Amino acid sequence: MAANDRAAAPGKSGGSSRAERMMRAALSAVAPGTALRDGLERVLRGNTGGLIVLGSDKTVETMCTGGFVLDVEFTATRLRELCKLDGGIVVSSDLSKILRAGVQLVPDPTIPTEETGTRHRTADRVSKQVSFTVVSVSQSMRLIALYVDGQRRVLEDSAAILSRANQALATLERYKLRLDEVAGTLSALEIEDLVTVRDVSAVAQRLEMVRRIATEIAEYVVELGTDGRLLALQLDELIAGVEPERELVVRDYVPEPTAKRSRTVEEALYELDALTHAELLELSTVARALGYTGSPEALDTAVSPRGFRLLAKVPRLPGAIIDRLVEHFGGLQKLLAASVDDLQTVDGVGEARARSVREGLSRLAESSILERYV
Repeated sequence: MAANDRAAAPGKSGGSSRAERMMRAALSAVAPGTALRDGLERVLRGNTGGLIVLGSDKTVETMCTGGFVLDVEFTATRLRELCKLDGGIVVSSDLSKILRAGVQLVPDPTIPTEETGTRHRTADRVSKQVSFTVVSVSQSMRLIALYVDGQRRVLEDSAAILSRANQALATLERYKLRLDEVAGTLSALEIEDLVTVRDVSAVAQRLEMVRRIATEIAEYVVELGTDGRLLALQLDELIAGVEPERELVVRDYVPEPTAKRSRTVEEALYELDALTHAELLELSTVARALGYTGSPEALDTAVSPRGFRLLAKVPRLPGAIIDRLVEHFGGLQKLLAASVDDLQTVDGVGEARARSVREGLSRLAESSILERYV
């Protein structure tokens, strides 16, 4: 079954819109392994068409004329048999019951639609008039189409989706490898206090790229249902720690507020999220999203981390203690120079924890320098 073309990389990532959330929920409802998908496949194999509304309210009821009121438990075989009737089917919002069958759906005829066939035109208009997903099974074209809030998505065979998902996964692996390299370089530069805006922007750029590719693969996982279990495990392993690392980098380097500019951590994360794919390729644009000027000269400006990122690598160190340490010492270099006695002056840091922090930072400093120069 053919599907709508997709872009190889999303233009914008991050905060999903209402339409995207609705489409994701609809794809999850009809994913392989669900009773609804089984029923739809049976309808398709039986060479009959179908029009199914996934939900009911007063508006849907006013659209329905004729047919039968059933209110019976939903099963794939019942859906298959009822689709032999001429007319649409209405199921409950939780997909547990078939409420009506053989009904004629009469949506508002003034709602614009680009569909031509009677069944598809009705499905498109119903989806635009109500907040429920409408599924259309085409007998002649041999395809299943979802209509969600004015969007149309044709369901694909799992093999085709898996092929694209595996390509995306291979891309993610390469990007993650590069991310690990630039993140390791940043750690070493932090220890030596040689970080520039360019170094920070490069890490933020790679983190955002990895996150966006992972978001695309996560959509494939939803669409694949039970066929995507192995893909989900691989994805979870590859992106473990990426989201926390992204926030830690921003917390470390978002500029202190001044009279001319002010950027909170939340605002910087939002600005990164809002960058288009083309904008994300430019380090100067990434730097502006973080709160810097973004000019070519500004990219080589020296900056110092606050210490959130490296402290997060110290084992068994609570977030609240990390916040207090950063607030007390004000920067990574002062933390690296602090003795066990100095660390104990921070509220909640006893002798044992102070030694743990001191030893942890020392090991991180040693390993980072070795990785960089050996």
